[in-house]
Amino acid sequence: MLGNILLTLAFAASLFTIAMYYFSYKNYENAKTYARIGYNVMSVAVFVASVLLLYAIVTHQYQYKYVFNYSSSELSTGLLMSTFYAGQEGSFMVWLLFSVIVGLALLEYTSKRGNLEPRVMMIFTLSNAFLLLLVSPMLKNPFTYIWADPTFIDVKNINQSFLGLPFLRSFLFEDTNTGHGLVKMSKELYSLLLANGISIDKFIVEGKGLNPLLQNFWMQIHPPILFIGFAMSAVPFSFAFSSLLDNDYKDWVKQSLPWILATAMVLGLAIMLGGYWAYGVLGWGGWWGWDPVENSSLVPWIIAVALIHTMLVQKKTQAGGGIGRFGKTNLILAIMTFLLVLYSTFLTRSGILGDASVHSFSEPGNLVYWLLIAFVGLFTLLGVGGILYRWKYLEKHFQQKDDLLSRDLALFTGSVALIAAAIIILVGTSAPIFGNAVDISFYNELTLPIGIIIGLLNGFSLLLKWNQNKGKDLLKRSTFSLSAAVISTLLVVFVGGVYDLMLIIFTFAAMFALFVNLEVAFKIIKGKKSFLGAYVAHAGLALILIGIIASGGYSKSEQVKLYKGKAVNVFGYNLTFNGYASFDNDKKFAFNVEVEKNGNRNVISPVMFISSFNGDLMREPDILTRLTKDFYISPLGYEDGGNTENKSVGKTISISKGETADFNNLKITFQRYDVPDMSNIEAGSAITVGAELKVSDGKNTYLIEPKLVSKDGKRTFIPASIPELSLTFKINNLSAGGPLSLNIIDANAAETTTLEQNEYLTVEASVKPFISLIWIGVIVVTFGFVIAVYRRRKESLV
Repeated sequence: MLGNILLTLAFAASLFTIAMYYFSYKNYENAKTYARIGYNVMSVAVFVASVLLLYAIVTHQYQYKYVFNYSSSELSTGLLMSTFYAGQEGSFMVWLLFSVIVGLALLEYTSKRGNLEPRVMMIFTLSNAFLLLLVSPMLKNPFTYIWADPTFIDVKNINQSFLGLPFLRSFLFEDTNTGHGLVKMSKELYSLLLANGISIDKFIVEGKGLNPLLQNFWMQIHPPILFIGFAMSAVPFSFAFSSLLDNDYKDWVKQSLPWILATAMVLGLAIMLGGYWAYGVLGWGGWWGWDPVENSSLVPWIIAVALIHTMLVQKKTQAGGGIGRFGKTNLILAIMTFLLVLYSTFLTRSGILGDASVHSFSEPGNLVYWLLIAFVGLFTLLGVGGILYRWKYLEKHFQQKDDLLSRDLALFTGSVALIAAAIIILVGTSAPIFGNAVDISFYNELTLPIGIIIGLLNGFSLLLKWNQNKGKDLLKRSTFSLSAAVISTLLVVFVGGVYDLMLIIFTFAAMFALFVNLEVAFKIIKGKKSFLGAYVAHAGLALILIGIIASGGYSKSEQVKLYKGKAVNVFGYNLTFNGYASFDNDKKFAFNVEVEKNGNRNVISPVMFISSFNGDLMREPDILTRLTKDFYISPLGYEDGGNTENKSVGKTISISKGETADFNNLKITFQRYDVPDMSNIEAGSAITVGAELKVSDGKNTYLIEPKLVSKDGKRTFIPASIPELSLTFKINNLSAGGPLSLNIIDANAAETTTLEQNEYLTVEASVKPFISLIWIGVIVVTFGFVIAVYRRRKESLV
């Protein structure tokens, strides 16, 4: 009750704050003072409500529906606290919390810069008001009691000593499909429990728990940083709209630039931490799968980076008077950064990508769905409407130059390339809304040329001066970097075996960018160190690009059976499976594999377990990390041995969604999962999931769909056959976020086989060359952003 009161108070205070800032903008006396009081009241109310929710989680107060649905006493303290943002309600709440904290810093910042505060804070507080509306008692409220709406709870979560109470009999049910006992928690049962002196915290003794895919260290780090980035993305929008309100476009650039840099830094770091999480946990061996929800966070970051570069041009060209070059472009990009964050929120939390993304939340209900649309629509109307209203003035003061060899044009061209990449990704991401989905190749093929352009411009833009340049001077300044890039590229080609033309060009572009930035940074390091930010960040980006080329284009993988005690050589590594060990109260199993090469021995232990949360077989890879490569083992299955029996000879392949695998001159493409509408499935009933496959022999194409039926925690696999090819396809296992494991049986090759008496572990072993450059590059880029933010913040005071 107190939490709802505080959130309602905060919402009322946000509306009051918006009104007072508007009156302050109109020069009403004392309105700014009242607005500050209102914002602080809102902030305190949100902060206290957040503390109350966290306290309810860590003290296991299962009377709250949200706490019951996402937490349990079995979680470690860190993971238990992370359930704060594990669901829809909590994710909105943590976004709101970080937003009001960012707003306090923004209030302090703008209060020292003329009349900026009312215009900026009025719009920023409006975004907070919408977030408060989303967590209000009427919508996705984390303080809703579990008895507010009838809820069926498994008896295993109930205190067993109360199950024999006479009045409870009318609330006990049995799921006819599973045989599980259920308790109907409702207002009537709550009243009876109170009348008998039984509190809910004594009656419900355990929560449902956290999805096993989220039970990872990075769950405690990645989402909070992402939501800080989301909260900060409203700041550039607020600065842009404030300049449109005042029709003054000069000072907003230097005032907003530190915030835009910080937004891009935080959002980019969050995205890459998510990639590192996926690489180390999901088991498919990559760090970026072009998942629609991943993409929807990437697009606003790309636009923010494009905005940074065109804002630098506008700031530089303002020295000659006027608003500077690319004034309209910067306003549009600043507005689009936040609008794309809101669009990302809509895609993730509206349920519209439920079948297309492993990250998507379930459907939130019609009211929240339309409120999310209203959220996006209102800020689109404000931003786009403001630009259209001032368009004539902006056109009148537009500055045009045609210096082909100039840094400002190079930076603008780079921004255009970034925007093109963002549009490509946005189109592919939005495709599922219209009933279609694009293959991963769509993104790879279209973004590779853009990556080459960005790499080359990354280098050349720093060699160009702001005004006109002569070709001879440019060539002279680039001699060292061009020579070093050519030599490095040739080494990669002949030593690394890179023969694909596009990848060779991409390698050259990345190497050129790296050497240009290192050269420039070395020249200025003895001077103004605060100017190093851009060069450090660009050098980090070049390292990331090189890491992408090496790990993405030249990784090797092989599926292999490891019989216990017998060494198998894979890519020069001798792998020996030495058995397994249980941990976490015998709920999980670590399979110990000795990895030996050149006399060096290490043990890595991939993990498998059956999740009590959803009955799925969960797999966690393990990685032997070295500076130049990672040796990556992902577990696929385990057999404890057996007697002689008749089996069909088959082969197991692992394939991710959107990818194509080769098998006996066939092309097998895993198109998508055929997932039922979960909202129409009754509790305990069977759930059937199909894997849509396209099989081509070069002449004919066959569409088949092997299926998995899950009921009462038991899973049945239904194979699909192609009689013309005498092949049968059976799912070995599927799980959200991981690859599909298929067993392909050739009837023509059927024979009696004898299973060896000892146990074996099936794994996919991979070598990921130079993937460490990606993670090193992320650290370097982040450090460069920190330096740049420091410099631009000092400049904003001038």
